[in-house]
Amino acid sequence: MELATAAEAQVIVERQGGAGIIRLNRPKAINSLTLPMVRLLFQALARFEDDLDVSCVVLTGEGERGLCAGGDVRIIHDLGKAGDPQVLDFWREEFPLNYRIARFSKPYVALMDGIVMGGGVGISAHGSHRIVTERTKLAMPETGIGYFPDVGGSWLLPKAPGECGTWLGLTGNAVAGADAIYAGFADYLVPSDGLEALVGDLSRATDIEGLEAAITAYAVDAGKGVLAVNRDIIDATFRFDTVEEIFAALSARDDPFSRETLEALQKRSPTSLKLTLKLLRLGRESASLIECLEREFAAGTEILRGHDFYEGVRAALVDKDRNPHWRPLLLEEVREEDLSPYFAAHSGNLFPDHRL
Repeated sequence: MELATAAEAQVIVERQGGAGIIRLNRPKAINSLTLPMVRLLFQALARFEDDLDVSCVVLTGEGERGLCAGGDVRIIHDLGKAGDPQVLDFWREEFPLNYRIARFSKPYVALMDGIVMGGGVGISAHGSHRIVTERTKLAMPETGIGYFPDVGGSWLLPKAPGECGTWLGLTGNAVAGADAIYAGFADYLVPSDGLEALVGDLSRATDIEGLEAAITAYAVDAGKGVLAVNRDIIDATFRFDTVEEIFAALSARDDPFSRETLEALQKRSPTSLKLTLKLLRLGRESASLIECLEREFAAGTEILRGHDFYEGVRAALVDKDRNPHWRPLLLEEVREEDLSPYFAAHSGNLFPDHRL
């Protein structure tokens, strides 16, 4: 029942008892998503949803480094720089995949072991049963490459307690499994050495009660992470609707967490910070995941016409000098009218059969 049989298949699809197993298989790239992988994931979900002998789907990543480091933005960078009209194809198919996962009719168990970032969050955090481990490093790091949290990030992040989602989205900082659970991106923490046995038990579960009993048998107390410990500071400093006010609130404090947070924000693209905050505030008022995905797609289309995304990817992944030169360089140089093109239109692009 494998969908791809080549030795170098980027996605391995198989059955194990009553579980449909999907293994991302680009370990050298920390399983970063490509367009063929997105299409294979779609095909696998369709096959497993129609198979009456499959009671759940389990998503995992090959290799020791993580589930998925996100979409392969180097490919998008190269296509965009070349003016290739296919540059939008990845997001045009990735975002509906995120929605497909969110609406999947069977339990969708994501094993979020190791690195889970960007697009990796999109194929895991929208699932019904999200499992992290002691090795999990979760982040939406897009403001550091001149982009913004997408894959439904503007739907997920505002649902985190208080302003934790605002902190996660603006800083792009990685957090541990306890924080992922606290922020609503995951449900259980299972020690990494128990994952293989857990999958075996999931393959024998015949209903939702059995599946959840299997998970809770391996789950342990996640403890308190950075977000819970610093919740009061986060809420006090990130409650504002302008990035300038957030910077001012952090600058007025004299504690290590505030200083480290401000230092992180000062390295991010000023345009991305303002765009991200606006997307998060709009997401807070949005009625559906589709509405947020459509808005993100429109913003991503406009991003490709600008400077910071290409400069951010260059500094992080091409030249790897970690020294991006943002334009504009200063926060105050990014005006409200500069953000208008990102929100010019966002309906009907991805989900023409749905009303927003």
